[in-house]
Amino acid sequence: MPQLNAALVPAPAQVVVRFTGDADLSTEPFVADVLAQAAGLGTRQVVVDLGGTRFWDCSCLHALVAFTRELESDGRAGRIVGALPATRRLIAMANLTGDLQLDGVLAAPAGAPASAARRPVRRSRPAAAAVTGDLVAAGHGR
Repeated sequence: MPQLNAALVPAPAQVVVRFTGDADLSTEPFVADVLAQAAGLGTRQVVVDLGGTRFWDCSCLHALVAFTRELESDGRAGRIVGALPATRRLIAMANLTGDLQLDGVLAAPAGAPASAARRPVRRSRPAAAAVTGDLVAAGHGR
């Protein structure tokens, strides 16, 4: 079973969702839940960092598209960063390039350690709840 983890990195104007591992049909509900938690924080922008994912399939891409559309309908923005070449090819082959805003790799803020403000996501939290509190374990397929 694929292992997929996620961390939310909130800031005043945006929240970054960092996925690591493999995303496929079995992890799509987890992806959708994490994205819903990120949206629930109410920032103007949500950045989804795929740089740590080795595999990302169409079912999870469609979850990203639905999430992006939801944000846009609410006057907010979503963008994808760090997508590996294979994921970018899949996005193009699935004809989703017009539906997803793709950027390069997300850089850490100047002077901040790479792990600063990371907040892993608990799978058991309801999708509508905002993520708050200290670091908690995250993952799928353990």
